[in-house]
Amino acid sequence: PEIKDLTNFLNTAGAKIKWIGKRSLKVEGVKTLKSITYSIMNDRIEAGTFCVAACLNGGNLKIKNFEPKIINTEINLLKKIGAKIKTTKNTIQIRGPKKITSLDFLKTGEYPNFPTDLQAQIMVLLTRANGKSTIEENIFENRFMHVAELNRLGAKISIKNDTAYIKGDRNFKGAQVMASDLRASVSLVL
Repeated sequence: PEIKDLTNFLNTAGAKIKWIGKRSLKVEGVKTLKSITYSIMNDRIEAGTFCVAACLNGGNLKIKNFEPKIINTEINLLKKIGAKIKTTKNTIQIRGPKKITSLDFLKTGEYPNFPTDLQAQIMVLLTRANGKSTIEENIFENRFMHVAELNRLGAKISIKNDTAYIKGDRNFKGAQVMASDLRASVSLVL
């Protein structure tokens, strides 16, 4: 779907791109493209990260101009851990839980499943849950690089193969940590 959206966008600007099969395009060069206005789609990982932050601090957060349906999986997961969430066509109102409920088994997967890019943020949330949780990573190898850093801060997380075992009810303390990538970095900030 994204490549079709991109070709429509470019054609609106004056490009000459035509689909000639399921996976083939014909591109004809043009001298110039015209200026057009285009709104990019919402960032579900950014919105999900803010929702996790609201859950971590028991906050009350409203995200405006965002289509909640693109993070329906994440919203349902946060409801399971105790968040109170109301949505409209283009807003999310989330109130973090007073007590975070653990998750028996969370598994990352391709959209619309739970995104690997929110795995580190949810892991931090689960260190504050009232029990043990597990996360199975099915998209990327070595996606648990943040675990050692979280443990340095006071988390108790162990890894076996592609699964993280998270002990909840943890308190954090200050420590020097190293961020390995964007998502791991935000988990350390959270």
